[in-house]
Amino acid sequence: MTTATASIAGLTGQYALDPSHTRIGFVARHAMVTKVRGAFNDFEGSGYLDGDNPANSKVSVRIQAKSIDTRNEQRDGHLRSNEFFDMENYPEITFASTEAKQLDDTGFQLTGDLTIKGVTKPVTVDFTFEGATIDPWGNQRIGFDGSTTINRKDWGVTWNAPLEAGGVLVSEKVTLEFEISAVKQA
Repeated sequence: MTTATASIAGLTGQYALDPSHTRIGFVARHAMVTKVRGAFNDFEGSGYLDGDNPANSKVSVRIQAKSIDTRNEQRDGHLRSNEFFDMENYPEITFASTEAKQLDDTGFQLTGDLTIKGVTKPVTVDFTFEGATIDPWGNQRIGFDGSTTINRKDWGVTWNAPLEAGGVLVSEKVTLEFEISAVKQA
């Protein structure tokens, strides 16, 4: 089965994120005129997908905050500092699902607790099921794409700088992006 409209029925099982084919990223406005994109390169995640009753599905993810990568070492260093993520004191960002809903054939919502800098708040991520396939090594693989927008200040990530022309250097709203490839575990 290799179709984006494939049903999740029959895909029930325990899955692990494939880090080399998964992206956990973000987008924030910079200087009010452009966007900066970044990602976390060191993470692990697993979940249980119940293809017959998606409400029974669960996901958990652990991200090493120091793995932040915006393709600019100076900016990454600033993001690692106590002005942003304070990675010495809060080395991990975590997510644990609390509710899963199937909206239609390919639409899903996953709600859970997101913890950043020791602050835990609920978030809901809209996902699209991109399909399932058996890869060349015989592994069952599934794909989901999703995103949600959060206010970083809700998690204590508050640093900013005013701009001379008005506005601020870094937007409060940040879009979290997820491009998921997960492999069924034996």
